[in-house]
Amino acid sequence: MERVAHVGVGIPQGPANDGPGGSGSTKASEARGKGGDPAGTDGSLATPAPGTPAAPAAPGRRNLVAATVGNALEWYDWNVYALMAPFFATRFFVSGSAGTALLSSLAVFAVGFVARPVGGLVMGAISDRRGRRTAMLLSIALMAAGSLVIGLTPDHGTIGALAPILLVVARLAQGLSAGGEFAAAAAYLVESAPTGRKGLYSSFLYIGNLMGTLLAAGLGALLALVLDGEAMGSWGWRVPFLVGGVAALLLAVLRRGMDETLGQEARRAASRDHLLAPLRRNARSVVTLCGITAGATVVYYTWIIGLPAHAAAEAGVSRGRALLATTLAQLVLLIALPAAGALADRIGPRRMVMAFAGGFAVTCVPLHALAGVSFGGLLAAEIAGLILFSGYGATAALVMAELFPQGARGTGIGLPYAATVAAFGGTAPYVSLWATEHAPDMAFPAYITLLCVVTFLVARFRLAPDRPAPALPVDRRPGA
Repeated sequence: MERVAHVGVGIPQGPANDGPGGSGSTKASEARGKGGDPAGTDGSLATPAPGTPAAPAAPGRRNLVAATVGNALEWYDWNVYALMAPFFATRFFVSGSAGTALLSSLAVFAVGFVARPVGGLVMGAISDRRGRRTAMLLSIALMAAGSLVIGLTPDHGTIGALAPILLVVARLAQGLSAGGEFAAAAAYLVESAPTGRKGLYSSFLYIGNLMGTLLAAGLGALLALVLDGEAMGSWGWRVPFLVGGVAALLLAVLRRGMDETLGQEARRAASRDHLLAPLRRNARSVVTLCGITAGATVVYYTWIIGLPAHAAAEAGVSRGRALLATTLAQLVLLIALPAAGALADRIGPRRMVMAFAGGFAVTCVPLHALAGVSFGGLLAAEIAGLILFSGYGATAALVMAELFPQGARGTGIGLPYAATVAAFGGTAPYVSLWATEHAPDMAFPAYITLLCVVTFLVARFRLAPDRPAPALPVDRRPGA
């Protein structure tokens, strides 16, 4: 029999849709007045009536580990492609120069970004209709398959044009996976979290992302140090793909043991819906999600990818030292995220998003300028910026989940989030480079500032007001 974790799905500050733009507040109120369904199977954030026996609590830590480690491997597999592309480009693409082959391989990388919104819609619908666990299992299986295909595909000299075709197919599968993983994992982390710790659990969405990114970079750097250029170009580049693919398949076993957080009734209701119906019904929440994501995604991709290139161009910082600064700053962010999530449980996620957006609106221009002075300036700007970003990164899953009724979260988060990231985050490095060559010096940081102002205003006027969280219950069970 399928296990369904009957847990509350919003932080203890009331229903997610009480704020402007919510679409489930009336249902939630009615459910509370009638005794409610503790599982929230009607799609609302219902609470049990007084005297109703408490539903069994989900084993949150096991679910947290399975979701986070799987998420880390997803993003490890996603990022390994870009890191290994310089080594395998000429193996898949026959052209006049290695540079042209590399451009072709990076064009395939872009194909993955194009597939992410499609994955957000399709996998989001699966999450709402078949359950979070099913969507997350399918997501990690697609990512693993893509990595194994890339790692095992013979080069162009062996199978001809079939080699780049298989590369494109594998990357499309990974794009579909990445687009669906965020929505399913975001909803799952919030829904499986114990009362009073939803902000903390929410922070593990980006913790998994960072762990995967750092693991990919670390293994790539280790192989490049241990193997010579000929070995890396011949077979060494395949190792990270094979490691990631096999590990993802093993992690799928761990995810099979996760508790399902979406009840059967909610899944049946979602199955009767048109694919885009949740987006139409919650159109104002969709706009809100895009608004809070726009500023955050351009900040993240600029600080992780664009700022090191800016420092290399403006201050002559070597590429290696620039990447070192980014890596150190990401380690600081890894520590800051759970602290920011725990703080969100005390003061509310809306204040954290506003602190991120308002802080960046004020400091983006000076921090961007500081990064172009020296290695020390780059490191300081990276750390300060990513600490500010933790206000969003720690609460993104919680804020987005609260915008939609439970049975519409997969679709509601999946497509809008993936499309916004593709439009603003995926283009940030290119826009930064274009602005450096064709626009005034401060044009790009001014662009970031404008988007952060938009995010601040959306958070201020569109997110539900924060309410104090109740004290955490004391759980004296062994191992709790």
